[in-house]
Amino acid sequence: MTSYARVKLSSPEMKLLDNVCKNIIEIAEKSGIKHTGIIYLPTKKMIVPTRKSPCGGGTESYEHWQMRVHKRMIDIYANELVLKKVMQIEMPDRVYVEIELK
Repeated sequence: MTSYARVKLSSPEMKLLDNVCKNIIEIAEKSGIKHTGIIYLPTKKMIVPTRKSPCGGGTESYEHWQMRVHKRMIDIYANELVLKKVMQIEMPDRVYVEIELK
């Protein structure tokens, strides 16, 4: 039975997320480690409707604010040294990482 690390990444900014995913894949390829490609998970959309008028009088008109959270997943069949390299990658503030060992 082979063990692997499942790396789940999420961020509201897609470019930052893709850069971090590329860095992880580069580390795995340089080390000669087997890995799955970048798996795109569904994007979560959060929509908040707010009323434009501050006083409550007049016709009801709304603004819709939206935030999208993009998610990616990578499985790495790695040893401790490669996982340490992955954990030492400098992550931007808006990229959230979850590493699960299986």
